[in-house]
Amino acid sequence: MIKHTIHTDIQHGLLDITGLVEKDVEQANVNSGICCVYCPHTTAAITVYSGVDPLGLLDINDTLKILVPTRADFHHLCDPPSDAAGHIKSSLIGPSMTFIIEDGKLVLGSSQNIYFFEFDGPRDRQFYIQITGV
Repeated sequence: MIKHTIHTDIQHGLLDITGLVEKDVEQANVNSGICCVYCPHTTAAITVYSGVDPLGLLDINDTLKILVPTRADFHHLCDPPSDAAGHIKSSLIGPSMTFIIEDGKLVLGSSQNIYFFEFDGPRDRQFYIQITGV
């Protein structure tokens, strides 16, 4: 298992981690297998989104802010409202993604990138990569 630590310098948004994951897969020397990318935080997530147009990242970010706005009337009151909203957004997006490895490379669509989605930053965060050959 490979652990990555990143610092998110944003309160809410996406960080492209595709290159880190691809490098780990390449160094694992696995010709055919599975790569799982996992986020152990309840106010962050892992997702796949188009990397073709950077403005598209604003669309998903803005849409989630509309779907789950930061507000003061959450039942979850032990943390600030942004934290409660972050928990919900993280649950909607999910903590992990699994990818196929073939010919020693991640199988991604031509416009797909892997993103770490921060919902309650800035913070120091971790994500893990588990690579298994078959």
